[in-house]
Amino acid sequence: MTQHKQTIDAFTALGKLFNDYTTKHHRADNWIAKLDDGLAEASTHNKWFSMEELDFCLEAWAKTLSKEAITAWLANYAIRPQTKQLGLVLAGNVPLVGLHDLLCGLACGYSIEAKLSSNDAILLPMVMEFLSEQNPVWKDKVVFTDGKLSSFDAVIATGSSNTARYFHHYFKDVPHIVRQTRNGAAVLTGSETAQDLAALCVDITRYFGLGCRSVSHLMVPDGYDFNELFLALYAHKDIIYHNAYANNYDYNKAVYLMQERDLLDNGFMLLKKDSGLHSPIACVHYSEYNHLDQLNDILKTQSDRIQCIVGSAVKNGLPFGQTQYPKLTDYADHVDTMAFLLKN
Repeated sequence: MTQHKQTIDAFTALGKLFNDYTTKHHRADNWIAKLDDGLAEASTHNKWFSMEELDFCLEAWAKTLSKEAITAWLANYAIRPQTKQLGLVLAGNVPLVGLHDLLCGLACGYSIEAKLSSNDAILLPMVMEFLSEQNPVWKDKVVFTDGKLSSFDAVIATGSSNTARYFHHYFKDVPHIVRQTRNGAAVLTGSETAQDLAALCVDITRYFGLGCRSVSHLMVPDGYDFNELFLALYAHKDIIYHNAYANNYDYNKAVYLMQERDLLDNGFMLLKKDSGLHSPIACVHYSEYNHLDQLNDILKTQSDRIQCIVGSAVKNGLPFGQTQYPKLTDYADHVDTMAFLLKN
């Protein structure tokens, strides 16, 4: 069996494991029980990793990691054996956010040293244990650490816009990808159906809005009526019973009221007129436009802060409700990770 086929088979097996877990399909092995224990531990460790969000994460990855999708993805590259070391500095804003980088490194044959985020230090090592069972060649290929990276020929570092400056300086002597804060944006025309708005609300609330693909900014026509959107958001009203989310909602509302900001408030989500793409937890920013044509210039000037755009009114806009279902070819910050690794 070639290494290429072993890679496809191992990644496919991971997708099947996630699918079996989320569909409650019983397996003869013990990995369902291991996932149960690992997810429970991750949820206890990180208050933002609710069991609902963890289940969704596995469901989304199960759809992504089909054999057909994996085969088509890897067919885009002339993969050759590597003897190099890859350093990963991983984020922890959403569950398994570093999995795609790990899969890219393994597919390209790198040995990997990964610095885990303290917010997501449980799930990725468990996934790697499973992958190593599927392909024993990888058993000693990956080392996880909570300290500094010690050896690397190339680095992929993910963090905030503030840490990005540090990463660029620290890794300046090696090939590197440095990722920083990005967000999802949605363009509305006022002609959206109730189904469109319901799906958009999932894009807003999934992972409590913490994902780089979470919609945190709405671009709406001048005079837009938010009543229908608020009606659609009502399906997510129970989000306020999450203590950490509720604390953020209360805090941000108090700050904005003291600043005498104009707010739209439905009791669990704030809408604030603000040109900023990044909004705090429990708040969504919005800006108004007069003509769709003017949005192209706005979106172009802010492209380095946008991870994805939702809405059919703009070129390459995603369908509502699809922001958290990225394909294997949907690279973070629009930088082809596989091409970078194979080049370096």
